[in-house]
Amino acid sequence: MGAGKTTVGKLLAKHLHKTFVDSDHEIEKRTGVNIPLIFELEGEAGFRARETAMIAELSALSDIVLATGGGAILNPQNRENLGKNGTVVYLHAKVRDLWHRTRHDKSRPLLQTADPQARLNELFIQRDPLYREIADIVMDTGEQSAHALVHQLEDKIKQLQCKP
Repeated sequence: MGAGKTTVGKLLAKHLHKTFVDSDHEIEKRTGVNIPLIFELEGEAGFRARETAMIAELSALSDIVLATGGGAILNPQNRENLGKNGTVVYLHAKVRDLWHRTRHDKSRPLLQTADPQARLNELFIQRDPLYREIADIVMDTGEQSAHALVHQLEDKIKQLQCKP
């Protein structure tokens, strides 16, 4: 959450001449409501069920760059679908950077708590090992621009594709 999946994904898709797809945006488009409302009406479990079905469908497509929601990694079925159907990139960011990027964003249901920074830390501890488990490429987002990150990512993808 806040690592730059959508921003980097859009730029990468453009550079690779592929279609960009964001699983959260697809869920919103198909349901006609935003993610916070789905969380409110169906709870996190209801949202995660929708997310898993969407990722199963989208990960089967070709010539796309897919950005998923940050919590998609929690479901083993999502990890399997993502891992077997493409190159998985983990955009790694430090918790303080994630906090800085998301602290004013009221559209993130999991951060609507008394201590959102502590919640971000909990989520990071839970998710980081899962991202690393399935990632073909781990990119530290750091202080670099999205454009610089995309250029480095393109190089890493090309290197990965050249391996026997």
